[in-house]
Amino acid sequence: MPAIRSVDDLRSRYHRPSERAVRKQLDRLDPHCRRFVEVSPFVLLASSGRSRQADVSPRGGEPGFVKILDDRTLAIPDSPGNNRLDSLSNIVENPEVALLFLVPGVDEVLRVNGTAEILDDEPLRAEHVMRGRAPATVIRVAVRDAYLHCAKAVMRARLWHEDSKVERSTLPSMGRMLKDQIGSTAPAETREEMVARYEAQLY
Repeated sequence: MPAIRSVDDLRSRYHRPSERAVRKQLDRLDPHCRRFVEVSPFVLLASSGRSRQADVSPRGGEPGFVKILDDRTLAIPDSPGNNRLDSLSNIVENPEVALLFLVPGVDEVLRVNGTAEILDDEPLRAEHVMRGRAPATVIRVAVRDAYLHCAKAVMRARLWHEDSKVERSTLPSMGRMLKDQIGSTAPAETREEMVARYEAQLY
């Protein structure tokens, strides 16, 4: 089956977007977008480097961990992670980013597109101190587009429904999966050991 190679060919297979779907795209954070960011504990950060190799990384914290500097600017702390620096390296090479904010229990999501830079700014880092620890850097995002995405995808996924939750035992522990993937001969870290280790490293 041939792949679709042009936007015109692609567009011919779909209806035109509704006027509402087009007009809801804003060039700043209005009060509703701001409130969504304020109560969101989780955002997905999409980026791509000079090689166009795309990456999406999860970012989480207490609601409000992403700071609203003004209607066109957000600040995201780079809390301790795995130190691969995939997203940060991409941003250094290509500032274009996309954000997807989720709020537990809310089916709508907030999409934000813009450009980012990485700052080692002491006052800004101090605003993101958690458990006495400041992030190494802060990602400042200049907002170009912001719009609330309809609830259809999350509704289809039944993401927040209690009966949609998957028992953790359905998958092996992270330690077991990593042991298999990297061929380690060391004993697999148990989930309890992993959680205890993460708790000491979260911030």
